[in-house]
Amino acid sequence: MRIAILGSGAVGGYFGARLARAGNDVVFVARGAHLLAIREHGFRIRGPLGDFTVRAAAESDTARLGPADLVVFAVKTYDNATALPLLPPLLGPDTIVLTLQNGVESADEVAVVAGRDRVLGGATYIATALTAPGVVTQTGTHRRIVFGEWFDAAPAVTPRVARLAEVLAAADVQAEAVPDARARVWEKLMFLAPVAGFCAAARQPSGVVWRDPVAREQFLDAVREVECVARAGGVAVAAGAVDRIVTYMDALPPEMRPSMLQDLEAGRRLEVEALQGAVVRRGRAAGVPTPIMRTLYAILKVNA
Repeated sequence: MRIAILGSGAVGGYFGARLARAGNDVVFVARGAHLLAIREHGFRIRGPLGDFTVRAAAESDTARLGPADLVVFAVKTYDNATALPLLPPLLGPDTIVLTLQNGVESADEVAVVAGRDRVLGGATYIATALTAPGVVTQTGTHRRIVFGEWFDAAPAVTPRVARLAEVLAAADVQAEAVPDARARVWEKLMFLAPVAGFCAAARQPSGVVWRDPVAREQFLDAVREVECVARAGGVAVAAGAVDRIVTYMDALPPEMRPSMLQDLEAGRRLEVEALQGAVVRRGRAAGVPTPIMRTLYAILKVNA
């Protein structure tokens, strides 16, 4: 399969490297020192599952590339204005664009450029960081993608989603194909928007927030705010989604630092509009109160 990774950082780069290692024809879209490192030394993956390096094409200008069978769209959401115009040269009549961006607005934004019929929605569960140009380091062993149709959900997994799941599984990616990606992406947002918001606002890892009874109560209320916004929008999140988040938080290493906290500490931009901002905007439009998420949004927006 010919695959273009648009957003070859910690997430896109990791999955792209696994896909290249499995024999797919992968090209990484990158720039600057990262691009040069991939060209000179290959894309290097480090982590508990074993270290490996793949040699694959790397390009900054998609106009030099032809259509791909699959485009993995994994740039940070605040870079969409510059990344989305790179999509058209990669699109053919049967191209699939799998968006792995945080939040619930990505598929709609990508579809404006790529067309609704090409777009699949997905959510990732992985802990990786771009630790040097051309080097991604993984902590833990999760490498999961949950994905499926976004605009035309069907009662069962569609053939193209099933085929892509096979390609991902052959690359040792924990792929979960679903008929309707919307609920699963919203369920991730129910966890991610509050945990990223609380940890970044408090400048503390997840364990500090979760162990404090006041913060824990407010955190779970924020999770329920996101759930209410999802349901008001007609998204059928699972009935036990909040309970699963409690179980997940209990099992998380207390030192876990969401990427938003890492970005804040490093002076990088924050995905506040895609996470807390999206909840606030959609809650306001649906008439759903989101007081905790609104407060987190106001605190973090000034740092974004």
